[in-house]
Amino acid sequence: MSVRIDETHGAALMSWLESANDPATDFPIQNLPFGRFRRPGEPGWRLGVAIGDQVLDLRFASVVDVSDMAQLMQLDGSSRHQLRWRISQGLRHGSVQQARFQAALLPAAEVEMGLPCEIGDYTDFYTSIHHATTVGKLFRPDNPLLPNYKWVPIGYHGRASSIGVSAPGLGHTFQRPRGQVKAAEADVPTLQASSRLDYELELGVFIGHPSSQGEPVTMAQAEEHVFGLSLFNDWSARDLQAWEYQPLGPFLSKNFASTVSPWMVTLDALAPFRAAFTRPASDPQPLAYLDSAVNQKLGAINIELEVWLQTRMMREVGHAGVQLTRCNYRDAYWTLAQLVVHHTVNGCNLRSGDLLGTGTLSGPLPEQGGSLLELSRGGKQPLVLPQGETRSFLSDGDTVILRGYCQAEGFRRIGFGECRGTVLSARQE
Repeated sequence: MSVRIDETHGAALMSWLESANDPATDFPIQNLPFGRFRRPGEPGWRLGVAIGDQVLDLRFASVVDVSDMAQLMQLDGSSRHQLRWRISQGLRHGSVQQARFQAALLPAAEVEMGLPCEIGDYTDFYTSIHHATTVGKLFRPDNPLLPNYKWVPIGYHGRASSIGVSAPGLGHTFQRPRGQVKAAEADVPTLQASSRLDYELELGVFIGHPSSQGEPVTMAQAEEHVFGLSLFNDWSARDLQAWEYQPLGPFLSKNFASTVSPWMVTLDALAPFRAAFTRPASDPQPLAYLDSAVNQKLGAINIELEVWLQTRMMREVGHAGVQLTRCNYRDAYWTLAQLVVHHTVNGCNLRSGDLLGTGTLSGPLPEQGGSLLELSRGGKQPLVLPQGETRSFLSDGDTVILRGYCQAEGFRRIGFGECRGTVLSARQE
């Protein structure tokens, strides 16, 4: 693990692009997240960096000579540091490269964003002990947290093909899923549209440098394999999940859609916001292969996370939506490095573009639940919204917006942009 703070993080660093100096922007020059974009009608994706309200075309700016994001993500840590420095140099105030970089800018509002990279495999973890405990209490009041939780990062392999990218307007739209549901009083299940559709507030972890099959990654090496983070919404059909999840776990309740934000915020950009990773003294400490002094000192990341809901009624009257949740990734029970290490300890190899979901991120307080399942106490305590609306689970036309940002004294605030998705009506049969 290498955490480096240098001149690219300086709070006083300014860009010749004025929108990048706006205190409210998610994308100041201290951020420089990576993504893929294209002009409307173009067949292929270009590689870009978000800066203020613009997108920098990296190839047109002569910063890179590749058009495949996987090739860029495979760079080792030192090469990634150098790439960040070159981009920062070209965008900062007084740069001799201003004319060339300026010619490579496109307004973000005029381009189409794609998935940040080609996603080959997707694994979802379960890193929030607060989420695990709250959900466990709903189904197992006397034994909410299963005994393996504090020893092993729990995860399952998800479906990469149905991951969509957030876009302006309604964001990633998808139809309400259908599947088998069995009511408690029924003798047989029925095939129907889910009536307990939920969101899950997560972060997506993108693997950059690949690992080799049969060679476990160590804690010292783990973050060299992580390229960056995005916001991630793992939509969940709770009624389908309740019927199908035993004995093998989630299937149709999870694989119908997931939404990712279009920009990958690099670990380099997140360096000023690292924090100590601690566990309660009464909890078992991680096994040796999941532990290191550096992870204890800097393994956590201080990322403020928010969930907003805009209903169809809100949208029709011009209401921007209501905030449902605010929590912090710092409260996760397992770190990025531990997820990578455990994923590979059995010899599993990781490839560039693989996506790891953190699992639902919730805080310690009841109002900090990262899903409606938690906030509505399993649907028993509906949330009261403006205009008299209520929600236990999502209705057709609902738009869920995830937001995330980092701030610390002495550094510029940086953000992740939005992760926005909208539920459409179920397919009619």
